[in-house]
Amino acid sequence: MVKKSRLHVPKTPARPGDAPDFSYLKLSPAGEIARPDAGSPWSGIRFLAEGLVRVLDDQHRAVGPWHPHLDPGELQIGLRHMLLTRAFDDRMQRIQRSGKISFYIRSYGEEAVSVAMAMALRPTDMLFPSYRNQGLHVVRGRPILDLMCQCLSNTRDMCKGRQLPVMYHWREGNIFSISGNLATQFPQAVGWAMAAAIKGEDNLAVSWIGEGSSAAADFHHALLFASVYRAPVILCVVNNQWAISTFQGHAGGERETFAARGPGYGIAGVRVDGNDFLAVHAVTQWAAERARTGAGPTLIEHVTYRAAAHSTSDDAARYRPKDDYQKFPLGDPVERLKNHLIALGEWSDARHQALVAELDEHVAGSWKEAVSFGTLTGGPSLDPGLMFQDVFAEMPEHLRRQEAEMRAELAGK
Repeated sequence: MVKKSRLHVPKTPARPGDAPDFSYLKLSPAGEIARPDAGSPWSGIRFLAEGLVRVLDDQHRAVGPWHPHLDPGELQIGLRHMLLTRAFDDRMQRIQRSGKISFYIRSYGEEAVSVAMAMALRPTDMLFPSYRNQGLHVVRGRPILDLMCQCLSNTRDMCKGRQLPVMYHWREGNIFSISGNLATQFPQAVGWAMAAAIKGEDNLAVSWIGEGSSAAADFHHALLFASVYRAPVILCVVNNQWAISTFQGHAGGERETFAARGPGYGIAGVRVDGNDFLAVHAVTQWAAERARTGAGPTLIEHVTYRAAAHSTSDDAARYRPKDDYQKFPLGDPVERLKNHLIALGEWSDARHQALVAELDEHVAGSWKEAVSFGTLTGGPSLDPGLMFQDVFAEMPEHLRRQEAEMRAELAGK
């Protein structure tokens, strides 16, 4: 008898009330995956897209060929950056809940993806982030005061009140604007990288999207152009297992890894433990060398977990077990780096708690300063005339008339 075809709907492993289930994850022991030369042809290194590059083992030791051999001082800086990102996120989450800002998205559990990558890159490399990459700004030295002011849309808002909270940009820091239209940053990064190569520059572009966004057409456009023109770009799929309430299997992660899409386009694909600071740093260095030496782009899949809700508009308890993150087999990036430093004899619980307290105080002080530039309900306020700026090099006459009418009306009130 011939079987009838049936529609296959990917199964979500655990729902509210169920025990967390991560048996679907394809894991590799720390240190097991070989590290090929950065110039290797993509066709000979497909195994990188199937395994999982890991450096930190269960005893908090750095093992295997991907060990980046960073100085303890560099690791301490990385830990500080991740802790500051987390402290900032926690404060802004509470502030949103108290009604002082309208919206927020945390990067809780994903801090190593941004911090380790940014530390492995050059300051001149151009970054095209998504909305969980606050750590990029932290690493490149932007005061969190500026990020707070953007969320408040106050007189110091870098976006001049024109963007949703958390959609930052920083021209001087080479960090492109975040877009609410998902995946647009991928082709933009490839285009920037192509332009850099045409100009003979030694800089590369890096971009991040979530695994759910890999279902967008822009993802495929970017990979095709990156492959054809061998653009010096690193494209990252942050597989945090959930696209809002939709499990990663619905984006195609059930049958193949997201990194495996790279070889499908003739691009090197690498799957890395996104909660392992050392592994992320090492893979970034490898991919950057590959891009700078003309060996081509790399698609990196960061296997991590979205510990918090998608945003302050989401309730994750409605679609997954409440204690999911505590059971995630790759642990927490902050705790893993902290324990590695302790195992090296370069850190302690006492020093860790002191640093957490110091950063909490810094975040609180920054918020106090941020509100002095205006809040959602109190002045000072942005000049409404800003809506007429930054569109035309020379303002057309009809806009000049509209601005004049607006100012006359405001003056009459």
